[in-house]
Amino acid sequence: MFLAAVLAILTTMVMALIRAFKGPSAYDRMLAVNMVGTKTVLLIAVGGYVLAWPAFLDIALLYALVNFVSTVAVMRFFEYREPEEEAGRGDQA
Repeated sequence: MFLAAVLAILTTMVMALIRAFKGPSAYDRMLAVNMVGTKTVLLIAVGGYVLAWPAFLDIALLYALVNFVSTVAVMRFFEYREPEEEAGRGDQA
């Protein structure tokens, strides 16, 4: 059962990585990278359960917090960067 769970998580991670490389916009790519981070948290939690190491749950929670904060930071960067790019395109037209 755990092998099926790990295979399902890895499959969705690969699909998210494909979306990250092919994404039409920066927001789609960032969402895909965030999904890979979330699936990594699931993979760590499942691995900790299988190995009977409860400390892995703490590591998974810490990774989830870092993933969340980094996602918000990168999205803020894109939020403040986009108007400058659009203004630059308007001057060239």
